[in-house]
Amino acid sequence: MPDALLLTTLLAAIAIGWWLGRRERSKPIDPAPPQGLARDYFVGLNYLLNDQQDRAIETFVGALEVNSETIDTHITLGNLFRSRGEADRAMKIHQNLLARPSLTGTQSERVQLELARDFLSLGLLDRAERLLKGLLRDSQDAELTRSARRLLADLFERQGEWSEAFAVVTPQLLREDQELRRTAAHWLCQQAEEERGNASPVLARRHLKQALSIDSQCVRANLQLAALEHDTGHYRQEITLLSRIPEQDPAFTPSLLTPLANAYRLLDDEDGLIEHLQRLLEKTPYTSVIILLAETIRHRRGIEAAIDLVSLQLNRETSLGALDYLIDLYRQHGRGTALEQLALLQQHTTTLLAKLPRHRCRRCGFSGDQLHWQCPRCRHWGSIRPITGIEGE
Repeated sequence: MPDALLLTTLLAAIAIGWWLGRRERSKPIDPAPPQGLARDYFVGLNYLLNDQQDRAIETFVGALEVNSETIDTHITLGNLFRSRGEADRAMKIHQNLLARPSLTGTQSERVQLELARDFLSLGLLDRAERLLKGLLRDSQDAELTRSARRLLADLFERQGEWSEAFAVVTPQLLREDQELRRTAAHWLCQQAEEERGNASPVLARRHLKQALSIDSQCVRANLQLAALEHDTGHYRQEITLLSRIPEQDPAFTPSLLTPLANAYRLLDDEDGLIEHLQRLLEKTPYTSVIILLAETIRHRRGIEAAIDLVSLQLNRETSLGALDYLIDLYRQHGRGTALEQLALLQQHTTTLLAKLPRHRCRRCGFSGDQLHWQCPRCRHWGSIRPITGIEGE
């Protein structure tokens, strides 16, 4: 952030210097030219060179009069304040710009868009909504209306108004923006979740199929469709839907294991579960797959068969979670004083595992045990994934 701040302030200083030079060149020679603005400019540069960016910005804002040639610089300075978490100061700059009668229609719309962003940052959602709807109604600028639609959809998302958010984005926007398609699919999943809770499975299924038509890689939609099949006792159909998830994204294999095991057990088909898990293990040798398969085999064939399976997998790929589980199997199977050493060893592995997060956001690095479909920190949808490797899956 300090580097970005310095760069933006330098650019502002250059823009102001260019404007000053152009203004002076356009004037007739005056034996006593006004010195106030030039003096403020050099004072601002001095602050900047002495690493006093805040005072430099204040000086530049005060020195730079608003006209058609400086509007971009004012907007940039306002955006800089917002990016630093000072949206109230950004709002004042943009409101001051908007009050100027000299703005063209296009400039006024640009300032309104930035002011809407300020309002969103400050939580003034009703004011942001009015501005954005006005821009969508009146603006003829395609790029600006595109940005306004994205912002208005984001506003509705913040309020949990999923259908309104989806209605704002156009089919063209969805075709052009892969990230927006992923986001829109999650909005539809949110609606389906609410409809399932309201005992409206037909509407829920419709929204989930629409989500998959928009984003075929939406793991969440297949998980929710499988849950709908479970609700009606169609366990084979549930298993079919769950089987599609590793093809969509192998990293989400751990998320399907609990419902998969429940479906097979309700069908009284433990052998089918073992075969299914063995196929999964060949494609996705994750710790949770190993442990579920080993537990199922232990109940079916005994603890030694489970030990053999986990030992074989650990020889192929190291996993702290699988090692912890193997130690527990040895403790259950063993006798004598060696149990004390095994208990001590497992105490260490269990402590290590308890400190490790299970999921991490690929965007901002947020981590935690729970799988969030929307990152609590950066608010991106579908960016949190299970952690893999020695300390993960």
